[in-house]
Amino acid sequence: MSTDAIVLLREDHKEIRKLFRKFKNASSGAVAERGRVVEKIIAALTVHTYIENECMYPRVRELVPELEDDILESYEEHHVADVLVRELASMKPSDEHYTAKVTVLIENVDHHIDEEENEWFPKVRDKLGRKQLQEIGARLLESRKDAPTSPKQPSAVKKAVDAVVS
Repeated sequence: MSTDAIVLLREDHKEIRKLFRKFKNASSGAVAERGRVVEKIIAALTVHTYIENECMYPRVRELVPELEDDILESYEEHHVADVLVRELASMKPSDEHYTAKVTVLIENVDHHIDEEENEWFPKVRDKLGRKQLQEIGARLLESRKDAPTSPKQPSAVKKAVDAVVS
């Protein structure tokens, strides 16, 4: 298994998009199945945004200051996803706005993933060496162990990020 930070984050993106497809492919009448998929989406996004916010973004911000605007935009995109995830976590799959809210979450996260993979990651890879990306990746893996899997779990990092973006 690679410890390259970009490789690890791309693997997360693949898993998240796989969950998005499962949600879209579940029939609209399969409310319970869609609810179970959304629980997995919530857990995956909560962990993913946590490790990016705690490890990847601060380190890249430090090492590649010219990407400051990209990083700040990414924090904001995470904030939007976090709001939607928190709302979904408190809803029932049968709620009137549930499917619409999941659809908006998917659209926003897909946009974020596309920007990271097509614009941001190539710039980061160009500026950082293999060793630095592996060091960041090792920190991502370590951070994943302590990452919350639900927006209901408190996180010191989340509070810090909310303070930065507000």
